[in-house]
Amino acid sequence: MSIVQIKDLDLYYGDFHALRNVSMNINEKSITAFIGPSGCGKSTLLRTLNRMNDMIDSVKISGAVSINDTNIYNPTVNVELLRKEIGMVFQQPNPFPKSIFENVAYGPKIHGIRNKKQLDEIVETSLRGAALWDEVKDDLKKSAYGLSGGQQQRLCIARALAINPKILLMDEPTSALDPISTLKIEELIQELKGDYTIIIVTHNMQQAARVSDQTAFFLNGEVIEFSDTSKLFSNPNEKKTEDYITGRFG
Repeated sequence: MSIVQIKDLDLYYGDFHALRNVSMNINEKSITAFIGPSGCGKSTLLRTLNRMNDMIDSVKISGAVSINDTNIYNPTVNVELLRKEIGMVFQQPNPFPKSIFENVAYGPKIHGIRNKKQLDEIVETSLRGAALWDEVKDDLKKSAYGLSGGQQQRLCIARALAINPKILLMDEPTSALDPISTLKIEELIQELKGDYTIIIVTHNMQQAARVSDQTAFFLNGEVIEFSDTSKLFSNPNEKKTEDYITGRFG
């Protein structure tokens, strides 16, 4: 069943046509990867799903982006509540200059949760969900900056989980990490699929092939091909897709 429906989406930054007539449905509780060369529109599309592009003055958008059949660009949509439904993890780990506990409790506190017992439970559940609890449970009052890069990224995932989203957006979540940390994050992504819809932008085609159920290949703002990952990598329909995944360009 699809949770995200994108139809005839065009996006301009000023005069630059960044997304061209994009249409796709993204399945619930699955992992969808966006691949393609730099500047092809992957991250731009990701940011349309929680309306982060709204923050850029020159952006113009037409078409529809619906989540659970609600067009999120309808003027009546509450963007704050939308972003509660859709967590985001960025390329560089970006913990707040606070304790490990306060990083995870930050979102729930903003949404009105003040009860200490409830916050304790949310923090533990979120850190467990991000496979970090056992490593930090005795250091919750310590600064998040004392964690390794891989731990910081898992903390950012825990922070995203703490507001109980339905969808998790990940923009190159392992590109700044070493191979061991990357593997841990990939394993974590696979585990989270049981509870969340995950959309991941990655430059790493092997990563897309390893973790995702479906893959979309972008080129110059267009979706050239979108299909089951195994099919896209083993038997693509489009020559441009084949050229990209075999390394002829990109």
